[in-house]
Amino acid sequence: MKSYNDLLIANKEWAKQQVKAEPNFFKELSGLQTPQFLWIGCSDSRVPANEITNTKPGEIFVHRNVANLVVHTDLNLMTVLMYAVDVLKVKHVIVCGHYGCGGVQAAMTNKSFGLINRWLTNIKDVYRFHREEVDALKTLEERENLMVELNVREQVLNLAKTSLIQEAWTKEGRPTLHGCVYGLKDGILKDLVYMDSKTAIDPIYKYDLDK
Repeated sequence: MKSYNDLLIANKEWAKQQVKAEPNFFKELSGLQTPQFLWIGCSDSRVPANEITNTKPGEIFVHRNVANLVVHTDLNLMTVLMYAVDVLKVKHVIVCGHYGCGGVQAAMTNKSFGLINRWLTNIKDVYRFHREEVDALKTLEERENLMVELNVREQVLNLAKTSLIQEAWTKEGRPTLHGCVYGLKDGILKDLVYMDSKTAIDPIYKYDLDK
């Protein structure tokens, strides 16, 4: 297992290699960031946004939390979303889950995990909405995988419910919302959801932005 000093040494080597490959790498990176994507992913250490999309630093604006949730009362998430949409003017917002997600697995049990119980309730709600469909599957792995996908779909919908996204849709026709799931076993992203400014959502969630 690496120590903290090992990380510092590795950092110096990484910086050296970047400059060797691209002499102006850090000069260009230190300028204004203009990412086209906001990535809302899971905190799981096995799902790093830049590595699995083969993108460079500066190309993706990243927010991560347990089980990639979009919770409207989460000030952290909403601040990131506002900055990405209103200031950085991203064209795409991606919610990325992953199979084998510990947060989803925990939410599907009746175990108590202390403080995190409040966070996992958001995933339990997804299970409650789709209980019949999930429980119809034969194996635990199948049920967990479906829940991961359903959770991603629900979080993308949660994005569409926000006034932040609806205002950007109304004024500028962006961003496009996407939902995908990363496979730990094969490294492939499975595309699940696409929503743009023309996508219809339940009228109860639509704001009268022209008033």
